Amino acid sequence: MFAGRRRSAPALLCACAILLAGECPTLYGKDLSPEIHHEQICQVLSWRLPRVHLSRMRMGDKVSQRAWTNYLGSLDYERTYFLREDINRFRQYETEIDDDLQDGDMEFAFAAFARFKERLSNRVDYVEQLLTNGFDLARDETYHWKRRDADWSRDAEEWNELWRKKIKNEYVRILISREASGKDLADANDAGSARTPESMVESITIDTNAITVTLPVATDLQAAAGASSNLTAAAGTTNLTTVATSTNAVEAAKLPTPEEAILKRYRQLRIVLGDNDSDWVLQKYLTAVMQAYDPHSSYMSASTLEDFSIEMKLSLVGIGALLRSEDGAAKVVRLISGGPADRDKRDNRLMPGDKIIAVAQDTEPSVDILHWSLQKVVRLIRGEKGTRVVLTVIPASDPTGSSTKTVDLIRDEVRLEEQAASHKTHTLESADGKTRKLGVIRLPAFYASMNDKRPGDEGFRSAVNDVRDLIWDMQREQVDGILLDLRNNGGGSLAEAIDMAGLFVRRGPMVQVKERFGLRPLSDEDPSVVYAGPLVILVNRLSASASEIAAGAMQDYGRAVVVGDSKTHGKGTVQSVLDIGKRSELGAMKVTTASYYRISGASTQLRGITPDIVVPSPWDFMETGEESLQFAIPADNERPAAYMPVADLGDVLPELRRRSESRRLNDERFRSYSELLEQVALVSKEPEVPLLLEKRRDFASTERRLSDLRDELASDAAIAAEEEEIKDLVLIEGLTILSDLVGMQRDMSALIGPLNDDSQRMKRSVVDWFRKNGF
Repeated sequence: MFAGRRRSAPALLCACAILLAGECPTLYGKDLSPEIHHEQICQVLSWRLPRVHLSRMRMGDKVSQRAWTNYLGSLDYERTYFLREDINRFRQYETEIDDDLQDGDMEFAFAAFARFKERLSNRVDYVEQLLTNGFDLARDETYHWKRRDADWSRDAEEWNELWRKKIKNEYVRILISREASGKDLADANDAGSARTPESMVESITIDTNAITVTLPVATDLQAAAGASSNLTAAAGTTNLTTVATSTNAVEAAKLPTPEEAILKRYRQLRIVLGDNDSDWVLQKYLTAVMQAYDPHSSYMSASTLEDFSIEMKLSLVGIGALLRSEDGAAKVVRLISGGPADRDKRDNRLMPGDKIIAVAQDTEPSVDILHWSLQKVVRLIRGEKGTRVVLTVIPASDPTGSSTKTVDLIRDEVRLEEQAASHKTHTLESADGKTRKLGVIRLPAFYASMNDKRPGDEGFRSAVNDVRDLIWDMQREQVDGILLDLRNNGGGSLAEAIDMAGLFVRRGPMVQVKERFGLRPLSDEDPSVVYAGPLVILVNRLSASASEIAAGAMQDYGRAVVVGDSKTHGKGTVQSVLDIGKRSELGAMKVTTASYYRISGASTQLRGITPDIVVPSPWDFMETGEESLQFAIPADNERPAAYMPVADLGDVLPELRRRSESRRLNDERFRSYSELLEQVALVSKEPEVPLLLEKRRDFASTERRLSDLRDELASDAAIAAEEEEIKDLVLIEGLTILSDLVGMQRDMSALIGPLNDDSQRMKRSVVDWFRKNGF
C-alpha cells in the first residue's frame, strides 16, 4: 500500500487489502473511498487557503508535516491505537500532503482511517479479554494519562501492557466514582435532603464488586416493584446519585457492571466508526490541513455547513453551550448566557472545561459519544424545547478523567433577556472607616440584534445601550465607583466592544485590525462620556475576543484598573466563512482572515490582557487559553495608533496591588482558597494517576474538593438571598480594590468631560435617529 504514489480510487482499495493482509481483520462498516467531488474540493482548498489565510503561509512541507501530525492526532489523540510500525509506514506522506491536495489525492486520509479501524477492532477484542480476566486491585502501579506527546507502542507486548493499565484505570475510576456518589448520597440523607428522601433509601453499602441498596420494607415503591428488602447491583458507570434521586430507586438493580459498561463503550465506538461515511473522513482530513495554519480554521462539509447556519440564528433550542472536540470528547468551551446550562445553579451542573462523554434522552440509556464528530454530538444534544437530555461528563477540575458526573438539563431557547447586562449595588466599609456604595455591571456577552433591526425599532437590543442605561441608573443612586464584570465573556460584536469602551472616554481608536491589505484602527466617534468615575474591570481566562478589546483599550487609555487571572484567553483572530465553490455539496472553509491589536500596538493573540492586579481563579491553573491549542498563530506587535491616554494610573497601581496582596495574605478564606489553587496546579501537572484503590481514593478526594471549589466560584457574583453575603471571593476582592481606588483617585471629569444626564439622553436620541434612518 505504501510503496507507490498517485493511485486511483480502485487502486487505493486494493492497497488497503494489501495492508490488512496477514492479520485477517474484520472491518466494521463499509470500506470507504473518496467521492468524485472530493478531488475538486481538495484542489480548490489547496489553491485558495494560502491566499486567504491571514498568515499567507505557502502550502509546502511545513504545512504538510503539521497536517500529518494533526490528522493522526485526530484519529489517535492519546497515541494508544496505532503502533510505531504504522507511524513509520505513514512517514512517506509526511511531506507529501501538499502535493497530494493539488492532485486531489486522498490516499493517506483513507488508508490511515482504515488502519485505525483495524487497530480499534483489535483493541475491542483485547478489552474483552482483559475484563474477563479481571485486575489485581492491590497492585501498586500508576497509569501515565498525559499521552499527547507520548510515543506509540513499539510492539504488541508494550501495546498490551499500555492497554492493561488504560482499562484498569477506567475500571478503578468507575469504582471510585460510585463510591463517592454513594457517600454524597449518604450525606444528603443525613441532612434530610429533599431530593433524596430518607423514605427512599435507607442505606448504601459499596465494595469493589457490588452496590447494595437497602430500602425500608414498608415503602410503596418496593411493594409495587415486588422487590425484596435488599437489592444488590454490580457496580457500573451510571452515577449513583442519579439513580438514587430517581423516582424509581429500583433502577439501581439494573446498573451494568464496570466490565459491561467499559466493553459496551468500546464496542459502540467500533460501530460508530464503521457508520461514518467518506465525507466524514474528508472533513476530518481537510480540517487537519486547515488547522496546520491555526486552530480556529476548519473545513465544513455540506451537512456541517447546514448545522453552522442553524446555530447562527438568534434562537436555537438546546442546552446553551459552545463545544469543541478534544481528546475524543466534546469539551465545553463556554456556557451561553441565558441558556439552560447557564441558568442551572445546582451544585451538580455543567461547567466550562467539562468534557461530555455520553448523552441520554430523558430516561433512555446513555449513548457514548467518545470519538464522535462534533457535528453528530451537537445533533444528539440538540432537541425539542421542553425535552430532557442527560449528559455524562468528566469535570474540568479532573483533567486525569478519574471521575465523572451526570448532569440533566431541559432544552430551551436562549432568551435575550437573560443574556442581557445586569447590575447590583453593594455597600462596603473601607479600611479607613468610610462607607462606599459600589455598582457592579455583569456583561455576559457583547450582544446586539443581528437581523435588520436598528436602534429605535421594537425588539432592538444592544449591550452598549443596556450598559448605558444601567450606568445612568447607578449614577442616580450616587454610586462611588463601578465594577464591570467581563469574566466568562467570550466576546461577540466587535462594534459593541468599540462603543462600550467609548462610554468611558471621549472619541478615539479602540482597537486595530490587521487584514490582507494592512492595519487600520477602528474608533469610537461619539464624543459623549457616560461615566467618568473610578472603574475596575474584572476578567478571567474565559474572557476572550471582544472582552479583551474592551479591557485592553481601557487599560491603554489609563481609564480602568483591570483585575483577574494572570491573563485573559488570548484569542486575537477573526474567522470568515468562505464557500469552496458554487455547488453546496462542496462545503465551505472557516478560515482566519484578520487579527486584533491593541491601540498600543501589542497583539492580544496568545498574550491576552495582563491584569494590573492578579487575583487568580481555578482557571489560571488549568489548560485554558489560546496557548494550549496546537499551532496557534504567534503573537507579534504593530505600530501604535494615534491616541492620548486620559489618565496615568501608574502612581496608584503599586499601592492598590500592595493592599490587595496584604489583604489576601491575612484573610483566612483567601489562604484556604490559595491552598486549593495550588492543589489544582499539582493535579493538572501530574502526568500519572494511581491505580492502587487506596491511593486513588485519596487522589479522588482532592479532585472532589477542587470540583466543589470551582462550582462555588463559578457563580456570577452569587448572592445568598437571606444573608445578602457575596460568595464570590474574586468579586469581593475586586470590589475592595475599587473601594481603595475611590479613596485614592482624583476626579477625572475634567479630563474626559462627562455630559449631564439630560444632555446624554438628548444626544442618544439624535444618534439613534440618524442610525435608524441610514446615516
